[in-house]
Amino acid sequence: MRIGVTMFTTDLAMPISDLARAAEDRGFVSLYVPEHTHIPISRRTPPPAGQAELPEEYKRTLDPLVALSFAAAVTERLLVGTGILLVAQRDPIVTAKAIATLDRLSGGRAVVGIGFGWNVEEIENHGVPYGSRRAVTRDHMLAMRALWRDEVASFDGFEASWSWPKPISAPPVYVGGAAGPKLFAHVAEYADGWMPIGGKGIKAALPALREACEKAGRPMAKVIPFGTLLTREKLDYYAGLGVEEVVAALPSASSGEVLAKLDEYARLI
Repeated sequence: MRIGVTMFTTDLAMPISDLARAAEDRGFVSLYVPEHTHIPISRRTPPPAGQAELPEEYKRTLDPLVALSFAAAVTERLLVGTGILLVAQRDPIVTAKAIATLDRLSGGRAVVGIGFGWNVEEIENHGVPYGSRRAVTRDHMLAMRALWRDEVASFDGFEASWSWPKPISAPPVYVGGAAGPKLFAHVAEYADGWMPIGGKGIKAALPALREACEKAGRPMAKVIPFGTLLTREKLDYYAGLGVEEVVAALPSASSGEVLAKLDEYARLI
């Protein structure tokens, strides 16, 4: 079982360079960071986990690709990933180049965890109607894959173009979100796997995910439980389902608090 970690990187939390070195030194395989471009103060959308107030770290997240470049620069083996990148809110041409650059400079260690987004006003501030975010995400991901893959790339929205650097190999793409036919159709079409947030409901969802992949004529997608509060019992349970990688949640906090949790998880490796 491979264990990675994720943390809300902010201007107040443990510096990402320090976290990346600490994670690699302890044997973790990956580090994922989330994205919120901004949080409108209207707060029309309730917090995603049902909290009374949105946690402070949502307002203060660093740009994930810039942050991951610092993590990659101070490590040698650690996979550096987004968890999750809000693709519908991003220009696909610019984002494809940024990810390809990160992958090239890190020696092929970039991983792209993506999601559709939950914050209505944040998404709409980017000119994307909330109900269209899944379709926009799909179009952006297909465009990005073309830019990574093709010497001369074209897609609906941009003419035949050159774009370098190319990634060393196509970065794996994992879709985060709750199980369901719409999400699994996205996974089966253009992604490499599913990142169930919190890791709940995996066993019941596996048959539907396998069916979606079979309909698409592709191998079964990987499943990576994401942002879970990890225990030995959970690891054993996931292993019994055939899961090969789990991403554990770290607090967005000072170095002392984060390192204590990191050491706790390291005992499970």
